[in-house]
Amino acid sequence: MFFLRNAAFKFPALRCFTRYGFAVKPRQRVIDARHYSVPAGIPPPLNGVKVLDLTRVLAGPTCTMLLADLGANVIKVEEITKGDDTRSWTPPSAPVPKDAPEEASHLPPESAYFLAVNRNKRSMTINFKRPEGLQILHKLIKSSDVLVENFVSGKLASMGLGWEDCRKVNPRLVYASITGYGQTGPYREAAGYDVVIEAEAGLMHITGEPDRAPSKVGVAVTDIMTGLYAHGAIMAGLRSVSQTGQGVWIDCNLFETQLAGLANIASNYLIAGNEAFRHGTAHPSIVPYQVFPCKDDFLMIGAGNNKQFRLLTVILREPELADDVRFSTNAARVANREELIDVISTALKRHDRNHWIGQLTGLGIPFGPINNISQTFAHPQVLARESTVEIDHPRAGKVRMVAPPVTYNGKRMPVRRPPPWLSQHTTEVLQELGYSIDEIARLRATKVV
Repeated sequence: MFFLRNAAFKFPALRCFTRYGFAVKPRQRVIDARHYSVPAGIPPPLNGVKVLDLTRVLAGPTCTMLLADLGANVIKVEEITKGDDTRSWTPPSAPVPKDAPEEASHLPPESAYFLAVNRNKRSMTINFKRPEGLQILHKLIKSSDVLVENFVSGKLASMGLGWEDCRKVNPRLVYASITGYGQTGPYREAAGYDVVIEAEAGLMHITGEPDRAPSKVGVAVTDIMTGLYAHGAIMAGLRSVSQTGQGVWIDCNLFETQLAGLANIASNYLIAGNEAFRHGTAHPSIVPYQVFPCKDDFLMIGAGNNKQFRLLTVILREPELADDVRFSTNAARVANREELIDVISTALKRHDRNHWIGQLTGLGIPFGPINNISQTFAHPQVLARESTVEIDHPRAGKVRMVAPPVTYNGKRMPVRRPPPWLSQHTTEVLQELGYSIDEIARLRATKVV
C-alpha cells in the first residue's frame, strides 16, 4: 500500500452470430453529472490523484483516459480555438441535440474519434504563449501529481515547461513525455506518427500478404500500445514518489514501444539472425494457422499441435492427412505448407461458413469467423459482458462507447463523465485555482483561456 500527495486513500464459447438465444441485460448507462458514479468492484485507486494532461490525438489521450478510468482527476488542457486535433477529424461525428448547451453552440459537433479516448476527463483551454497562460499552467503543475505531454522533444523546455523547469515548481511531480523516438538519439526531434513508426520499426514489413505491398494495421496500434506503456510507467512513477519523495521523468516513445511489440519476431532475429517476412494471416512457425475460404465467406482456423490437427482432419473428412508423413508433425506441415493449405482450402469450400462453425464448435480447435464491426458489437460475448456503455452527452445526446475492458471483482470502473466539450470546465478549474469570476472573465476577454 502506498501513499500519494493529495490522494484520498493509498494507494468453448458460443459461436452463433446470427441469433442469440438468451436474454441480455440492458447495457450500462452514464448520465452527465459532475459526481455521478455507480458501484465499482474496488474503490477508485487513483482517487485524489491530479493529472495535468497536455496531450492530444491518441497515444497520450489513451494513457490519460486509463488513469481517469481508475479515478484520477484528469484536466485536459487544450488550445483555445480548436482544441485537440481529433476534435476536427470528421466525419463521423455525433449529431448535436436541440437542447445542447447554448454556451457551446459555436463549437462543431463532437467527433467520434475524440469521443473514443477522452471519457472521465475535464477540458480547459489555455494560451501557452501568453505570460498569464504560463502562470496558470505553473499553478496547475504545482498542484498536480502527474503531468503527461506529447510535444516534440525540447518544445516544452523552450517554453519554460520542460522537466527541469517543472521539477523546480513541484519536486514530487511525475512528468511523462510521450514522443515519437525518445528524448535522446539522432531522431529525438522528429515528430512521431503511428503509421510512420509502423513502417520504420518493422511492423509494416511483416504485415500483409507475401505477394503484395506492405500494409499498415487497421487501427493505430503503436499509438495504443504506447499509451498502455505510458500508463503503466506512470503508475510505477507514483509508486516511486511514494517511496522516495522525488519526482520522476518518464521517457516513453512510439519507436521503442513498437520494437517491444515485435515480440517473438524481434527475438527470432536477435537470437538466430532470422529475417522476418509477410505471411498474411498465416503463422511462420505453425501450420495450419490462418484464414481459410469457405463456400461463402472466411474462417480463421489454428491447429497448434498434432492433436488439434488430427481433430481438424476428421472434421474435414480427410483423416488420412494426420498420418501422412508430409503432415504428421508441425515441422513437416511447415515444410509442406502450400500443399497442405491447398488441401484444407478445397475441403472447406465444400460448405458455407455456418456449416463449419457448427462442426468446429466445442471440439477444442481454435477458430473464429471474420466478423465485420457490426457483427463484432452484436457478438454474444459483447452482449453478455455488457462491453459497451451508453452515455448521455450534453452535446451529442445518447452515445454508445466501448466500456473500460477490465473488471475488478466482477465489476468495471464506472464512466463518471462523458468526454468534455472544448473548454467545458475552464471556469470550474480556474476557480479551484483561486481565480475570481471577474479575473476569469478578463482572462477570457483577452483570450488567455
